[in-house]
Amino acid sequence: MWTQIAEHISQTTGKPFTVDTHKSVSGGCINQGYCLINSDIKYFVKLNQASKVEMFAAEALGLKEMAETQTIRVPKPICWGMTERASYIVLEWLEFGRSSNASWVNMGKYLAKMHQYQEENRFGWNRNNTIGSTPQVNNWTEQWADFFADYRIGYQLKLAQRKGRNFGDYTQIVETVRKILSEINPQPSLVHGDLWSGNVAVTEAGEPVILDPATYYGDREVDLAMTELFGGFPAAFYRGYNEVFPLDKGYKKRKTLYNLYHILNHFNLFGGGYGSQANLMIQEVLKGK
Repeated sequence: MWTQIAEHISQTTGKPFTVDTHKSVSGGCINQGYCLINSDIKYFVKLNQASKVEMFAAEALGLKEMAETQTIRVPKPICWGMTERASYIVLEWLEFGRSSNASWVNMGKYLAKMHQYQEENRFGWNRNNTIGSTPQVNNWTEQWADFFADYRIGYQLKLAQRKGRNFGDYTQIVETVRKILSEINPQPSLVHGDLWSGNVAVTEAGEPVILDPATYYGDREVDLAMTELFGGFPAAFYRGYNEVFPLDKGYKKRKTLYNLYHILNHFNLFGGGYGSQANLMIQEVLKGK
């Protein structure tokens, strides 16, 4: 397997590469991660089942699209594909360091600039991808309210129903989401889509990095909401963001709604207490809190 991946790296880069050694590193919640090393270069490789090759293709294309905005650093995808036993993606190796107040301010500023990048006037993306290991539907949609109601909350509720969990009247929940979001008219921003603390880092030189995206064009507030979901980012991050692209006053009202998508997804992936948390959030949404 490693020989096949090394050959693919060589073909893609035009420079001979052989694997002198490899060592296991963190690959996130759903993948195995490895560092491939020869005498003068390293690469980061993520492995999964062979059936997951399209997941890695979507990740690579998402990273490329974010890189094209020239706003915030992302790992450069080198190549991706499939061996007999596994699918893989090869990324540039980045040496990470410790964050500082200044790096968090810059993280916020650079993300805001990416959100300001104007490329699309619709919501969605040119292909489906995944959120964790869950399929994420990105059909192009003219109205944000329709996109989020149908392809985010509605889709996750249907997945939950297949697992035997009913969170209430499906139509009532989806139409309430649609009604709330029909009151706003956000610009379609390129969003990371899965922006929690495990998917951000800082290089040794102090440069902010975002990684492991679930990319699409949506309301920028979905990224900001998720940064607050699992412990939150430092205040310096939000200060930097608002210096460049201040959030609307209604953001706090929509934050629970946007994070409901991720809690439903965590329930569908992991079960447990996420079901109770999702139910509480749904009740808040239905009551208009």
